[in-house]
Amino acid sequence: MIENSFLQKVEEHKGIIYKMINLYADDDEDRKDLYQEIIFQSWSAYARFKGDAKFSTWLYKISLNVSLSFLGKQKKQNQINKIETFDYYFEPPELSERADWLYRCIRKLTDVDRSIIMLHLDGFDNTEISEMTGLSRNNTNVKLHRIKQQLASLLTGK
Repeated sequence: MIENSFLQKVEEHKGIIYKMINLYADDDEDRKDLYQEIIFQSWSAYARFKGDAKFSTWLYKISLNVSLSFLGKQKKQNQINKIETFDYYFEPPELSERADWLYRCIRKLTDVDRSIIMLHLDGFDNTEISEMTGLSRNNTNVKLHRIKQQLASLLTGK
C-alpha cells in the first residue's frame, strides 16, 4: 500500500527530519510540532512524488521548506491535528557532546546558511544544493566557502 511505502521510506530517512528539527526548533514542543508538520506535508505531497529525484532529496527539500515556514510564523499553533496514521513520534537519538557543539554552532548561522551546510554535510554536491535552495551554483560555492570559514571560527572560538 502507498501508506506503508511512505512510512517505510520516512523511517529509512528519518535522520533528515531530525536534522531539520534540531536546527530550526528551540524546544521539545516546537520539535514535536515541526516533526508532525513535516510528516503531514510530506504525506500530502507524496502522491506527486514521481521518483525523478531520490526520495532523500525530495524529503530534504520538503523538510527544509516546512522548517523555514515554521520559523516565519509569528503565532504558534495551540494544537496540531494529528492524523491517526501518524500519531507516533520517533524518539531522536541522543547527540554526542561534539555533535551537540556542532549543532549549536550551526544554529548561530543564518537560516539559508544552516540549510546549505547541512546539505553539504549530508553529502549533497554543490549542484544539488543549488537546485534545492534555488541559488546559482556559483553563489552556492561562494556561500559554502564562507560558511566553512565562519563555522571554523565559531568552533575554535577565534
